[in-house]
Amino acid sequence: MMAVDKLSIGFVGLGLMGKPMALNLQRAGAKVMVHNRSQQVVHELVDLGMQSANAPAELARKTDVIIMMLTDTPAVESVLLSETGIVSGLEPGKLIIDMGTTAVMATKRFAQVVQQHACDYLDAPVSGGQIGAVESNLTIMTGGSEAAYRKAEPILQVLGTNITHVGDVGAGQVAKAANQIIVGLTIGAVAEAINLVQKCGVSAANVRQALRGGFAWSRIMELHGQRMIDGNFEPGGKSITQRKDLQQALELAQAVSADLPATRLNRDLYDELIARGDGELDHSALIKVLR
Repeated sequence: MMAVDKLSIGFVGLGLMGKPMALNLQRAGAKVMVHNRSQQVVHELVDLGMQSANAPAELARKTDVIIMMLTDTPAVESVLLSETGIVSGLEPGKLIIDMGTTAVMATKRFAQVVQQHACDYLDAPVSGGQIGAVESNLTIMTGGSEAAYRKAEPILQVLGTNITHVGDVGAGQVAKAANQIIVGLTIGAVAEAINLVQKCGVSAANVRQALRGGFAWSRIMELHGQRMIDGNFEPGGKSITQRKDLQQALELAQAVSADLPATRLNRDLYDELIARGDGELDHSALIKVLR
């Protein structure tokens, strides 16, 4: 296991989550090289001492480990497999870590391509939102070989606090699908409850306090319940991303003949929110559909 301060790390995808994650790796002593579609954030990080790469392939050539924190499966495929993608610059012994939420079957396919180049692939999606990324206390669910996990472990320990090796390649993404089902449905439950309370003319803040410590209490009630009461939907996790994750879970369920009726309804509610033009808001904005 190599210490983080001995590693050069490439990072692709510097959005709400990726930027603070890259900064935390730099603070831990890693030499970080970044690439992003939007260049403004790249310039900001270069000013803070990071290096920039012209293409993902350059990251693959010049760093030991490449982390992807991308929006969706097509973005991962492009960054990995395009003409200037990571795979075109790979040399044996490199480690690729996908920390976004990517479709399970595609993840297995990407891993096979990387492994054909004598490199390791780990799917390591996260939960905890932008706050977790900033504070380095993400929950990280990993899938891959034991060797790949052990190689990645010191990096993951910089970024998160609850880190679990779930199983082989794809298992981390299966765990993330389960996570997003629970998150989406719980946001929906909290939104319905708060909407009902307010329609009854009762203080939602007082009801939220009354529920503290009981079976209805959760991290989502704590954070997103407060967001709903305050009407503060500045994104920590975007509604369009939540919808994408629910759709991926439904596609996975179809592939393995599992029925997710409540997840379908929750996905449809997010579709309605997005159709209203609110897809860029935090996923707790689901309450706007009910109101």
